[in-house]
Amino acid sequence: MTDISRIKETDLSLDDFESIDHYPECGGIGIFIGTVRNHHEGRSVDALKYTAYKPIAEKMIREIEQEVKSKYSVSYIQVIHRIGSLDIGGKAIIAVAYAPHRREAFMACEEAVERVKHEVPVWKEEFYSDGTSEYVAGCCIRKDEDEGSHEHHHHHSGAKSHSH
Repeated sequence: MTDISRIKETDLSLDDFESIDHYPECGGIGIFIGTVRNHHEGRSVDALKYTAYKPIAEKMIREIEQEVKSKYSVSYIQVIHRIGSLDIGGKAIIAVAYAPHRREAFMACEEAVERVKHEVPVWKEEFYSDGTSEYVAGCCIRKDEDEGSHEHHHHHSGAKSHSH
């Protein structure tokens, strides 16, 4: 199979991933598909637009895949993130992991998705039913989650920050 881009401007599909047939040692498939929902923090959402700096995002996703593959000893892990405009129900991210057993497939898939969402420079702009739009604050790109206290801000109602 040809090497597929990890950042795509066209609709995502499970056809973008290698077949389990290439991995006869694997008995478990972990799949996560993240779709656009119609609300965020009490606001009605009509659509999203994802943007990314593709060269860096591609490189980082591939590095995360390699680290997760090694950590969980999975045979295959791949994450593809969509950029551009998406309507409600559109697929924003798909991750697939093949492993000898289900536990490793689940864990590898979950960690890969979490790391891509928190570390890779992909920005999400939400378009609301009232005609406004807003970039949604994500977590910082950092490796210091367990080192001391670190403040970051979200657009939550009520508290404006929390610490790690």
